[in-house]
Amino acid sequence: MSEISKNDRSPLLPDRHPQQDLFICDIFDAVPKGDIASMEHPVFSLSTKPDTRKRRYERNGQWLEVTPSVMGVATVHDRDVLIYCISQVMATLNQGRQVARTLRFKAYDLLTATNRQTNGQAYAGLKAAFERLRGTTISTNIITGGIEQFEVFGLIDKAKIIRETRDGRMLDVEITLSDWVFNAIQHNEVLTLNRRYFQLRKPLERRLYELARKHCGHQKEWRISLASLRDKMGSLSTDKEFKRLIGRIIEDDTAHNHMPDYGFRLDGEIVVITPKQGFSEAYEENKAAAFPLFLKSETYEKARMVARGYDIYFLEGEWRNWIKEPPKNPDAAFLGFCKKYVERHKDNQTY
Repeated sequence: MSEISKNDRSPLLPDRHPQQDLFICDIFDAVPKGDIASMEHPVFSLSTKPDTRKRRYERNGQWLEVTPSVMGVATVHDRDVLIYCISQVMATLNQGRQVARTLRFKAYDLLTATNRQTNGQAYAGLKAAFERLRGTTISTNIITGGIEQFEVFGLIDKAKIIRETRDGRMLDVEITLSDWVFNAIQHNEVLTLNRRYFQLRKPLERRLYELARKHCGHQKEWRISLASLRDKMGSLSTDKEFKRLIGRIIEDDTAHNHMPDYGFRLDGEIVVITPKQGFSEAYEENKAAAFPLFLKSETYEKARMVARGYDIYFLEGEWRNWIKEPPKNPDAAFLGFCKKYVERHKDNQTY
């Protein structure tokens, strides 16, 4: 009986704040958003224990070095802090207000918005997350906001507790985002995340969702080899163990439908990712109001050659926002846009 109960239990964390339907950022609502660069690349550790290993990731001419502090590399769960901050800043921008790298907010709001407990242990965990985010240093040639950075920088520049209660619970928090993250926000290099992301229990599930959201998006299908997926996730598991772990997530999703927005299946050594029905239908309704544009898979490959070092999905978003009427040849139009974008950003000019 206990084994049956265990199998029937949802892999999701419980919804700890069911009345908290929306993020509240001062007087406006914000939806969860993550920056594209750290969704695409393995910036955060998948480990739930202190990870003090220095890592280097290289792919298609882009490289990323992550150096931990004595507290270890920032984890996938620490990323919740950045998601909350990015969501606040994006909401401010959408209201037509000016934004700054330094944000001030209630620690309680962050904990509830990211589906965390609000006890003393949760506040202590939040302090540790601040320390890891501040202590993790990154060196990369990955472009955010048209800027290619080569210096070493952190995910946040500073975290400050403005007020703290006698029992050790922080009330007001002030965080200064790094230029790298802030550049991504200012240039809208972000993607909306499903709120159920914060209920995903396993770091591997969160990374799998991030990559699906980034690469599959609203395409009918995205395929990636297990070996490439392992590298993109930043997993240190053996090939055999990684395949087993991915297979377990797929089995759990088949049984419980717990993964947000996307379905997964294994086709030999290939992971096939497709949008789930509700996600696709919502997108089709929104798209019907505008004009549908579909790009060939080889167009994305050509775009990577034209705009080396750039995130082509970010460029695609910029292009779709820029065009006013459907081009006769969408593929050629998109490649032409990429060329002009790269040319105009050589001196960090705004397109």
